Amino acid sequence: METGKPTRTWTGDVWGGLASMLVALPSAIAFGVTIFSPLGAGYAAQGAIAGILGTTALGLIASSFGGTDRLITAPCAPAAAVLTAVAIGFAQGGVSAEAGILMLVLIALLAGAIQIGLGVLGVGRLIKFIPYPVVSGYLSGVGLTIIAGQLPRVLGAPKSMGFWAALQHPGDWRWQSIVVGLAVVATMLLVPRIIRAVPAAIIAMLVGVLVYFGLGLVDPGLWVSQGNPLVVGPLGGGDSHLLDAVIQHLKALRAWNPALLAEIFLPALTLAALLSIDTLKTCVVLDALTSTHHNPDRELVGQGLGNIGSALLGGIPGAGQMGASMVNLSSGASTRRSGVIEGIFSLMAFLLFASLVAWVPIAALGGILLVVGYRMIDRHSLAFFRTKATRFDFLVIVAVIVTALTVSLIAASGTGIVLAVVLYLREQTRSSVLRRKVEGSEVFSKVVRHEQELSILIRSGGKTVIVELQGSLFFGTANQLFQALEPEIGPRTYVILNMRRVQSIDLTATHVLEQIKDRLESVGAYLIFTEIPHGLPSGLKMKRYLREVGLVRDTAKALAFRQLDDALEWVEAQFLSEADYVAEDDGPPLELAELEVLLGWKSGTLTGLAPIIEQRHIRAGKKVFKIGTPGDELLFIRRGTVRVALPIHKKDVWHIGTFGRGDFIGEMGFLDSTRRSAEALAVSDTDCFVLSRIRFNEVAERYGATAAQLFEGIASVLAMRLRFTNKELRALRA
Repeated sequence: METGKPTRTWTGDVWGGLASMLVALPSAIAFGVTIFSPLGAGYAAQGAIAGILGTTALGLIASSFGGTDRLITAPCAPAAAVLTAVAIGFAQGGVSAEAGILMLVLIALLAGAIQIGLGVLGVGRLIKFIPYPVVSGYLSGVGLTIIAGQLPRVLGAPKSMGFWAALQHPGDWRWQSIVVGLAVVATMLLVPRIIRAVPAAIIAMLVGVLVYFGLGLVDPGLWVSQGNPLVVGPLGGGDSHLLDAVIQHLKALRAWNPALLAEIFLPALTLAALLSIDTLKTCVVLDALTSTHHNPDRELVGQGLGNIGSALLGGIPGAGQMGASMVNLSSGASTRRSGVIEGIFSLMAFLLFASLVAWVPIAALGGILLVVGYRMIDRHSLAFFRTKATRFDFLVIVAVIVTALTVSLIAASGTGIVLAVVLYLREQTRSSVLRRKVEGSEVFSKVVRHEQELSILIRSGGKTVIVELQGSLFFGTANQLFQALEPEIGPRTYVILNMRRVQSIDLTATHVLEQIKDRLESVGAYLIFTEIPHGLPSGLKMKRYLREVGLVRDTAKALAFRQLDDALEWVEAQFLSEADYVAEDDGPPLELAELEVLLGWKSGTLTGLAPIIEQRHIRAGKKVFKIGTPGDELLFIRRGTVRVALPIHKKDVWHIGTFGRGDFIGEMGFLDSTRRSAEALAVSDTDCFVLSRIRFNEVAERYGATAAQLFEGIASVLAMRLRFTNKELRALRA
């Protein structure tokens, strides 16, 4: 298996390179003749050679440096359209043929340099953001364009006729071409079901040649290649022609003048843009068909190097060709090596096999591309029309297809980019920026409260709302954001915005938040920001951005807290202050009997264990215990405050709870005697009673009833804490 796989890969690449050469080379010759013909009747042959040199150079260089598997780079229609228009302008302006050729070469060189610059700057990566409906529409549009372009060739219509003209003039059809085309189409469809070792395109090509020569028995005129519109025709091959053309071209380059750059910049920029879009679209189609991922920036650099190399050798520029790449794929190619092989075959075909290539029927090439084009049409996208949720996506596909057929593939690319933006905005505006709203009476801070404090907080909870936002806050969702927050103005005294799940924010959204803040301040309410992300996926430092625009600024009515729990703790302090509640944290240290009363435990639960209970003083800022350390001690807080937290990542911690006078901590270690699962920090000077499980076990039998009361008391407190946790979870889940 290990030795067979590389062999199959090489075989597929060779077949693919050969088949794609047979498709790309005739078109390249035609493009070259089209570009050079306006310069004078004697330059058609030079144009043909320029097409061959372009196919060779682009295949060798672009495929080597670009890296996209199965991509065939060759002279293409966009390059022919731009350069032909430039050449016509030169001819009409009285520019000499030599100067015109030099200008064409300089345009190609500059276009290649621009492509390299685009790749280095990372512009190619933008292609990744084109959604599937656009790719599907472009794929289908390309398939239909290939069919429309090749059907006249299969019908044998004159080369000057397009799709509609050919259909309207059946008198110009050639039955010989139709027979060859039908034979090739049938072979392309049937061979894959019978033979898999040899690509169907190669067999179809051979069948087309054999059928053509067989028809020659009926019409001997088919056996003439010179001037025969049904075959590729003589290439005018010969190594001396190529060598002379390259030498003359290199000599002409010495006449360039830097002053010409201003004149050629605009057409070079246009050419670079068209070739880049054409190439990257072809790469996207290949990715869709082969489930691969190309590197767009590297491909642009490779394309630029290929076009520069082609221009220096006297060839015409090009791009990743859809038709040739599809033939390459269908012939079994699997790596970028097939593109290099295609370039080598192009040169060999001209030097050695020009006479054989001349007999390939145009209808055979057209028949292969008809099947390739049909397979490119995304027929599954028709199902999108049946479902209301995907009907807009279907219309996007149709729009791209119609643009490709009525205007051009390049215009379809532009349409696709615009529709991609529309699709993005649609998805963003359809998603809700409001994740949930939670009443303040349902969620509390992690400060452990006594019953009197809890009753105050529950009564005042309706004055607080926690609004959790999500997604993108931008101009498309600004109105939705305003509608989510406006109802809270008036009924609420504290509006807490949890920003943890916000992925992006723009100036329009910040303006809406500014309006909400101002209206809350006008009624004496507070706008509080919590959990502002350090950085967004876009790289924007959100907290700094909000501070710079003046939104997050600690004022009398606008505040920002790092965590939601900090904000809730501050709000709760305001409620307790408004209720004139005076905490007893600063009172004298509690005694065991007082702890029993505050905890609601039976008398004697702690006082009965007094002989084994120790006293401990912990200074503010010191660790009470550390995570991962052995610990079996139960600590009752006589005075002070202890914060228990779980370290998560670097400086981030999960606040488990803040415990004060009359609370206890360390119950988990006391119950199971395992290593500490969290860490505790003394927020203020703290005095504790400490009960060790080891000492407790030593006297447990002697204090049987007291021991049972202790566990009952611990269980009751844990049950109360669990009820509040469940209540918070239900509120967050809603």
